[in-house]
Amino acid sequence: MDTAQLVREESYTDQRIGSIRVLIPVLLDGQPDPERSKSYVGQTQVMTQAGPLPLSFELPGRSLADAIEGFPAAAEKAIEEAVEEIKRMQREQASSIMVPGQGGGGMGDLPGGNSGSMPGGGIKLR
Repeated sequence: MDTAQLVREESYTDQRIGSIRVLIPVLLDGQPDPERSKSYVGQTQVMTQAGPLPLSFELPGRSLADAIEGFPAAAEKAIEEAVEEIKRMQREQASSIMVPGQGGGGMGDLPGGNSGSMPGGGIKLR
């Protein structure tokens, strides 16, 4: 463990929308570290077709009240970023579909001159 980065964690929740983790920097003996600032992390989840998607995001502010006030905007931004990431991954997945005989798969020139078709005159793919 990195003893220079130790934090104590407190958690606050409304038991409905999400939770806020307060990360309180501490010294090796567990006492608060006055040289470092607290940080606030929001957590929530959104329902998708594949089930719940957990989201975690930094919250602005220097107090719990500030973090609570900033929660809705930060959560909305995290949701938008997650949606964009899912769309990007879907585009990458769609563009990586390999069709036999289209190169890259090592089946372009099959024995018997059946380039792009199954051995023995099977189904033509082009």
